[in-house]
Amino acid sequence: MGDLILGISAFYHDSAAALVADGRIVAAAQEERFSRRRHDPSFPAKAVEYCLREAGTDLRGVSAVAYYEDSALKFRRVMATHLGSAPFGFASFRDTVPAWLDWKLDVARTVRRELGGLGLGPVPAIEHRRHHESHAASAFLPSPYESAAVLCVDGVGEWATTTLWHGQGNDLRSVAELKFPHSLGLLYSAFTYFCGFKVDSGEYKLMGLAPYGVPRYAALIREKLIDIKPDGSFRLNVRYFSYLRGQVMTGAAFERLFDGPRRQPEAPLTEREFDLAASVQEVTEEVMLRLARTARRVTGESRLCLAGGVALNCVANGRIIDEQIFDEVWIQPAAGDAGGALGAALSVAAERGAERVRLGSGKDAMSGSLLGPSYSDDEIEAFLKDRSIPCTRLEPDRLAHDVAGRLAEGAVVGWFQGRMEFGPRALGARSILGDPRNPSMQSEMNLKIKFRESFRPFAPAVLATEAKDYFAVRQDSPYMLVVSQIADGQLTESGTTDGVTGLDLLRVPRSTIPAVTHVDRSARVQTVGEDVNPAYHRLLSAFKEATGCPVLINTSFNVRGEPIVESPEQAYTCFMRTGIDVLVLGGFLLEKREQPAWREEGDWREDIPLD
Repeated sequence: MGDLILGISAFYHDSAAALVADGRIVAAAQEERFSRRRHDPSFPAKAVEYCLREAGTDLRGVSAVAYYEDSALKFRRVMATHLGSAPFGFASFRDTVPAWLDWKLDVARTVRRELGGLGLGPVPAIEHRRHHESHAASAFLPSPYESAAVLCVDGVGEWATTTLWHGQGNDLRSVAELKFPHSLGLLYSAFTYFCGFKVDSGEYKLMGLAPYGVPRYAALIREKLIDIKPDGSFRLNVRYFSYLRGQVMTGAAFERLFDGPRRQPEAPLTEREFDLAASVQEVTEEVMLRLARTARRVTGESRLCLAGGVALNCVANGRIIDEQIFDEVWIQPAAGDAGGALGAALSVAAERGAERVRLGSGKDAMSGSLLGPSYSDDEIEAFLKDRSIPCTRLEPDRLAHDVAGRLAEGAVVGWFQGRMEFGPRALGARSILGDPRNPSMQSEMNLKIKFRESFRPFAPAVLATEAKDYFAVRQDSPYMLVVSQIADGQLTESGTTDGVTGLDLLRVPRSTIPAVTHVDRSARVQTVGEDVNPAYHRLLSAFKEATGCPVLINTSFNVRGEPIVESPEQAYTCFMRTGIDVLVLGGFLLEKREQPAWREEGDWREDIPLD
């Protein structure tokens, strides 16, 4: 199968494994999908086993292991931070340093021990890449561009928090960097924490909350918290943050600045949280736009690649594209730490002479980010027969036709097809689908299916050929990482918001597809082409034929607090524990009303734990 490089990211959050053969991506998956522990930081043993299984090999077939960061350099930053904040922060020092001295400092030894424990053969040589180098490689090497500016922005790696690179051919050259503690990702996470959401997983909630507010704190943030330079570089006023000396993001100084204590998790949202979200989002976009302009000026490139956790901020991504700073923008779909496993593997492969795959074709090398496990119809049938589960097997066109009809009737559909997605987004392989024309579908799916906050928007999937009729898109968006405005022709006159504020904005209809239209008339768009995911494209085409609308609601196949489903069994369990009406497993269609364990609506959650 060629020269195999196994990439690994682990021990912080979203651990993952990826396998590359002569520069071609064979497989990639996050450990959480197998362990069922959301954002699992542990060694990705099951993800490693999957990747090797996908390649039909074991560790004897792997020539090198690539780890995604330099643990020794990261340890020096951790120790320097503790020493710089002494005598404050002793509790944090006491809780974190023993693990570093025990096993984190020499991660190569830890990785070797974990891999050896799998019993899959001798462990090959282990190399490391720096954290932002892994991000940059994940952004550029699978991109469709021969050369590009590469911008990586996140919380922190070893020391770097923001880096600019110039990619040409197989080479990546570091151009500039900003270092800890000055971090745009940590600024955004501080507001995520202060607004009552979980750091490293709740940032997308803060982004979704922003359109409900007004940026009345933005000037205060610029005055007190962050000094933004014309080129996008910045410095944080660290005396307002607690992450240097404690185990929380903010403290009393933040509370004095922003009108009181932080919101407690699950407490009601107030206008303050709406406005704080809007304010930090505005500042984040300002920094990203300035950085993008600097990247264009310094590198002279007309194309931009993005990675790092902040590259998952779809609104900022949309602003960069709408401002037309670059002719084209490509964002790594696994932009966070999970993608570091892939970047490290690709970087080592490139160093060993592997050529970039599909370069010059206009297509990226991510295979639609469908890089995880798949289950054949025979495997699915065996599972269904073993459980005596009622189902109907249909050929592809009939399946698309029947499912489209059920969606048009108002059914919510669990859609399980082909290889699982790599990265945080469901892209039509492990998705829950609905009719975007239904005004009540957004709140119903949030509360009855996802069991999550009602304010959170759903994303639309649209046929790529029809996208510009519904959204103001400037380029394809196959990975659901760009927010665009609804096209003028789809807006409705009834969408006036005079005197309406906060969550009441949800009740105002704004477009012909209200269930995927956010309160600011925007949507996080996924464009779907036939070449990458034909089954998903077939369903969208059938829905258009049935309704005239080429758009579906697409949200991840999971409930709040759980990872996206990986297997048919997990999909069926989620189907039976929620208000999903129809489940599609490969070529099989299952109706909730035909299931022996089904009970009448209003009673279906009773005695069925969701943990």
